[in-house]
Amino acid sequence: MTTTDLPPTGTSAALAQRILDAVTGSLELAALHLGSELGWYRALAEAPATAPELAERTGTDARYAREWLEQQAVAGYLTVDDVAAAPDARRYTLPPEHRGVLVEETDPSHMAPFARIALAFTRNVPRLVEAYRTGDGLGWAEMGDARDAQAAANRPYFLGALVTEDLPSLPEVDAALRAGGRVADVGCGMGWSSIGIARAYPQARVDGFDVDAPSVQAARRNAEAAGVADRVLFRVADAGAVADAEGRYALVAAFECVHDLPDPVSVLAAMRGMAAPGGTVLVVDERVAEEFTAPGDDVERLMYGYSLTCCLPDGRATRPSVGTGTVMRPATLERYAREAGYAGVDVLPVDNDFFRFYRLRTGG
Repeated sequence: MTTTDLPPTGTSAALAQRILDAVTGSLELAALHLGSELGWYRALAEAPATAPELAERTGTDARYAREWLEQQAVAGYLTVDDVAAAPDARRYTLPPEHRGVLVEETDPSHMAPFARIALAFTRNVPRLVEAYRTGDGLGWAEMGDARDAQAAANRPYFLGALVTEDLPSLPEVDAALRAGGRVADVGCGMGWSSIGIARAYPQARVDGFDVDAPSVQAARRNAEAAGVADRVLFRVADAGAVADAEGRYALVAAFECVHDLPDPVSVLAAMRGMAAPGGTVLVVDERVAEEFTAPGDDVERLMYGYSLTCCLPDGRATRPSVGTGTVMRPATLERYAREAGYAGVDVLPVDNDFFRFYRLRTGG
């Protein structure tokens, strides 16, 4: 390497600092998950506490509680009344503005599930080393509690902005659902998208389809708890194999799942057949950049992280597989749609930072 080939001064130091920041952040995610799972955030949301008080309220160990409280105060998640007090006399408070992020499960800003996602995905990295060598996949069933974490992360959006802002901004879809149109939720997972639609549109009936039996079982429980089980039916089934679904639905939707499918073309073709005349086929997937560029923005970085640790291995767990990965750009979906017999794809004017809405045109 000549002197003209050397990177600019400070580049190596900046990269090293970025990696150190990432290490610190990953350890803070672990602490966040501990606080969520042990009920510490919820207990502090009810009232401030010292370490012994927090341990007593939650049935946990006081020494571990003290270390966690100190770490949380140092990291700025909690405040402490008197830093000079004896360790077990310091009283810690969860700021009111942090409640939604750390405690309230349906708050749009709730982030605790994302810590769980990161831990679930990175836990599998030793297994992914071998998969990357052999070309094998790693399915949801092999990823521990990843499916639960993913469902919890999507829940606030599916119960909130999806049905209060985004679907209502699509006049044809909104009108059909208000009129009692039937909905097919393809790749429904644990059912929060179906439940959100049923709650927001009392006249609509929703059929959710997913090939993952544990997810469907959880979806049924969630629908019962939400009081919509009379209008939401979940089935363990490949949507393409459901013969009685032909031409029945005013809306056929796939929320954040097409990029995971090993054979998206066949599923999209089945969705076209499920739509009633004049019905809408809707795909909602990640709002990645339209074209590859490097370096990318924060959304692109996040989506590639998900793809490396979850979505691409999951998509390749079934063979044959197209191996899409999380970063499904509009041109890729357009290609899949045309291969599935659609006339084209429209990107809909839905203002969402993370999701892009596509309408697949069934006619010319």
